[in-house]
Amino acid sequence: MQFVTILTLFLCTFFPILHMINALPIFYNRKKRKQNIVRSNKSISILIPCFNEESIIETAIKGINRLDYSAKEVIYINDGSQDETMKILHKLLRLSPEERKISNQLKSNKINNFYKSTIYPNVYVIDKVNGGKHDALNAGIEYSKNELVVTLDADSILANDALHVLNEVFQDPDVLAAGGMVHPLQGVQFNEKNIERTLSVNHVIRFQIFEFIKGFYINRVSLAKFDALSVISGAFGVFNRKILFKVGGYRKTLGEDIDITLKFQQYILKNPGKRMVFVPNAVCYTECPETWKDLFKQRIRWQKAFIDCVIYYFPMLIKTFLFRTVSFFMLIDSFILGTVAIYFTLFNFGYMLFTNIGNAQNLLLFYLLGVVSLNFIYSLFAMYLANYYGVKFKGKEKIRLTVTIILDLFVYRFVTLFFVLFGTISYFINRNDWNKVSRSGRIYELEKDKGMKNVG
Repeated sequence: MQFVTILTLFLCTFFPILHMINALPIFYNRKKRKQNIVRSNKSISILIPCFNEESIIETAIKGINRLDYSAKEVIYINDGSQDETMKILHKLLRLSPEERKISNQLKSNKINNFYKSTIYPNVYVIDKVNGGKHDALNAGIEYSKNELVVTLDADSILANDALHVLNEVFQDPDVLAAGGMVHPLQGVQFNEKNIERTLSVNHVIRFQIFEFIKGFYINRVSLAKFDALSVISGAFGVFNRKILFKVGGYRKTLGEDIDITLKFQQYILKNPGKRMVFVPNAVCYTECPETWKDLFKQRIRWQKAFIDCVIYYFPMLIKTFLFRTVSFFMLIDSFILGTVAIYFTLFNFGYMLFTNIGNAQNLLLFYLLGVVSLNFIYSLFAMYLANYYGVKFKGKEKIRLTVTIILDLFVYRFVTLFFVLFGTISYFINRNDWNKVSRSGRIYELEKDKGMKNVG
């Protein structure tokens, strides 16, 4: 027991330090491949699944209309919404029925109608019977016609230059998929020339703003360098359309983003030299939960989705564990240390409380000091990297950021552990419960001349 405890503490320290060091720009430059020459704009289809999005759909349309990338089409997929979503789409886009031939390679629920906007070029709407997000995305892939497919949530807004950045990345024919940087939409203020970061929001959003910074600029950047990406965020992902057909599209699961990423990893395993990347300069802003209740529902669903994919893909992960970094990091770093170790630590503390309360107190003190110290260093690294990519906090926002970091160390860190514990147990009790997070209904100012370029 003592050996396992020491090994667990060592690994829980080693992997965060490894990711911090590997995420540093100096190592990025060392491995950086030759810059791609942009010879032409890749054609892109943007798919936006919509289910009961009446409070945010207008913002989504404004956000897409701001983009100046010419070689794109936009497809909104109304997945049997029970509110006014379809009516608003008709009103704002002035839809007219359109015919489009599809291959029927990916199955989805019945398509009621396919529409084209009469006022915006290359903007379309699929109206279909409800089947879930995976079903809506499969329908969108079928009706899309361009080389690359971008998947966005209805509450996600792309930075002006995001598609141009991705276009450069996909000039490399070996890149099959890419994930972009995601920031909470509530944490930005749009100005004429750029955007400014704000923490003038409630603590639930503040924690998520800082959490996204840590998760993407350290963990996601590091895993991408190791060719070990196991998830491309559902809020903003880019995929080669032909490969989406080859892997069978999306599977019905709570975590479509993890599932499709691992499907692409399976494809890459059979096609050496192909790869997926993370692009921190391609930025998306997405609305995050604003209450503890909604945050709880979202994170429980995320953990359930993670456990589901670990179980579903376990044969592949265990077979390739010794020679594929994605399998190694997903099993050891994410599953063993990110989930199993939490249960082991609690069990160990409980056992020692009954057998040796003195040692239990010493171990608890050592654990808390270690966790706080390591996470403080991790937080400093995250802010350094965020600053490197252009995320800066000014004036009073620095004070709010300092308070957020302190509360994150002593409060939110342990809240996230509870999410993991509860979510894992919940998977085996009710794995199919979706728990959709409610939208804020806030109207965001997204005028076309209010730039969002060059912000990480």
